[in-house]
Amino acid sequence: MSGHRLTTGHHSAFLTLPGDVDSAAARTAAGALPGGWTLEPAAKGRADIEVTVGEPDVTADTHTVRVRVPRPVADSDTLAYVTYTALERARQQQHKVTVHATALHSPGGRAVLLLGAKGAGKTSTALALAARGWTHAGDDLVVLGESDDGTVAVWPGKPTAAVRDPAHPLAPKPQRALTPFTAGPAPLACIVRIAVHPALTTPTLAPAAPLSVNEKLRLHELLARYISGLPTPLTGVTGVPYGPVWPLDTPALAAWRSHLIAQLTAGRFGYLHAPDPETAADLLTKETDAG
Repeated sequence: MSGHRLTTGHHSAFLTLPGDVDSAAARTAAGALPGGWTLEPAAKGRADIEVTVGEPDVTADTHTVRVRVPRPVADSDTLAYVTYTALERARQQQHKVTVHATALHSPGGRAVLLLGAKGAGKTSTALALAARGWTHAGDDLVVLGESDDGTVAVWPGKPTAAVRDPAHPLAPKPQRALTPFTAGPAPLACIVRIAVHPALTTPTLAPAAPLSVNEKLRLHELLARYISGLPTPLTGVTGVPYGPVWPLDTPALAAWRSHLIAQLTAGRFGYLHAPDPETAADLLTKETDAG
């Protein structure tokens, strides 16, 4: 077995592979995974993720997620997909969870988490905030968790964003590096679900209190979506239209996520409507300064 440092976004784990596994095909899948996927040789240590060759299986204990895949799969791009999800299982064991969101650190050093559907304006608002002195902490993928003192914190996530070129509105959105980008966590100041659209002519930022049942359900789905199971069949993806889902969740992890949601719902949570990103950024700056 050989040791490697597996990294997605700004988070990594120690992974062991059979020495004869060829990871070249897996590296080609890096661009398709949020946060990327990089594998580098590393010194020996206790494995967070262990990959072996054999009949497909996934098991996990307190410290290690063990993935067993057939030999052809170990040498294919499937290796990237299955270890990507296994890394999330290892991360949640450390009381951190990947979420689909955008986050920034305010000039005062506190984090704001932006939620919203695809196209809601999270990225454009983040760019407008960065122009006002805020620091990026991840686009579309960030990590929430608990600090040593039990408070909720935001860890950095994906350091790039897909930004459309106005001159080519129908072309695929190229990725651009987010700068400035934070190197560490910050305490969570508030969560804001945003909607930016020209039709929203009256800008508002209203507290979501009390939080609705639907919003709580959305938070549960948000925190659980990456851990529901391996999205890729362990038998490989080439020529296989479907496959089993291998659950990596546990009652203990589910209980911890419910605990985290209780902390989130007890904090500041708001709904923002604005006609454009600049107005949204102004409202968020005022809200953060007021808090």
